[in-house]
Amino acid sequence: MDIGVIKEIKNSENRVALTPDGAKALIEEGHKILLEAGAGTGSGFSDTAYLAAGSQIVTTQRAWDTELVLKIKEPQASEYPFLKQQILFTYLHLAGADPALTQALLKTGTTALGYETVEDSQGKLPLLAPMSAVAGNMSVIIGNYYLARFNGGKGILPGSILGKHQGKVVVLGDGIVGRHAAKVADGIGSNTVIFTRHPEREAVLKQVISPRIRVTPSLPEVIEAELKNADILIGSVLHPGGRAPHLVSEAMVASMQPGSVIVDVSIDQGGCIATSHPTSHSDPVFQSHGVTHYCVTNMPGAYPQTSTIVLTDATLPYVLQLAAKGLSALTEDDGFAKGVNTYRGNITCRPVAESLHLLSEFKPFVHESR
Repeated sequence: MDIGVIKEIKNSENRVALTPDGAKALIEEGHKILLEAGAGTGSGFSDTAYLAAGSQIVTTQRAWDTELVLKIKEPQASEYPFLKQQILFTYLHLAGADPALTQALLKTGTTALGYETVEDSQGKLPLLAPMSAVAGNMSVIIGNYYLARFNGGKGILPGSILGKHQGKVVVLGDGIVGRHAAKVADGIGSNTVIFTRHPEREAVLKQVISPRIRVTPSLPEVIEAELKNADILIGSVLHPGGRAPHLVSEAMVASMQPGSVIVDVSIDQGGCIATSHPTSHSDPVFQSHGVTHYCVTNMPGAYPQTSTIVLTDATLPYVLQLAAKGLSALTEDDGFAKGVNTYRGNITCRPVAESLHLLSEFKPFVHESR
């Protein structure tokens, strides 16, 4: 199969969907890798490295003109003309993206698979997990940076200072992002609170994160009380495929102390904070009610080499299946099939259709050979 690897054009996005080693593995199975020139440069992988693996270096148009297109982020508006009836495998986050993207995918009949909705045999999200872990690790570091007085922050540094714990970090959600964020926050010595919808997980969370964290039920009145003296709020709520629910109201944000920081990692699915809106690495923050909001939709793009390596480790087995069997690979793996968001002009992911109020366009994925 011909596989195109695209150079990302989203703001400050330097990740690439395939490492040279990943390309080599596919080429050894008899497939062709057509890499857009410079696609890996931002991640530290030169065109020369891909050539040594056996890839071809091609133009933008040629990379898109393949049976299977690999990307990192959702197609940008200038890329819509390249869409056709190919297989597109990337992060889509259609519930939080420009609705025009969904319409372009439907109009062109693109089979669009979202990394973020592929499930494994346990119902977990193996292709979302690597980037969630990176974003979770980043979130506390980012929050600390914007707490600095020179950044308009309140001037508190969460962490252990001569054995005394300073600052308070509140984490909404106990998934991959939340657990990594809480582990970093506790690791530097902050007072850390993690909210969960499953209080029965308290013992497990204390075991895998730290016995020192506070595990709290995710109830509006409890969230409101904890935010009044929080220094950093990490939003890490997930509704797979659909929009994240707003667990923090504007009134709750207004009740936070001036100079506090919100890092809304859920922003690529619409955000879980009522005052959030998408930002970029080149313009990452804004103020609302005196609180700094960091809402960058591609946080792991800040560390592209690490992100590219760990993501390729996760995606490569799925890419190998697609390359060998085409869409027939999805009929053999129900969890993989859940990655299909659009197919032959229909939305095939119910949470996406519900979030976009397009249930009339919803049709469950059933592969039928032409």
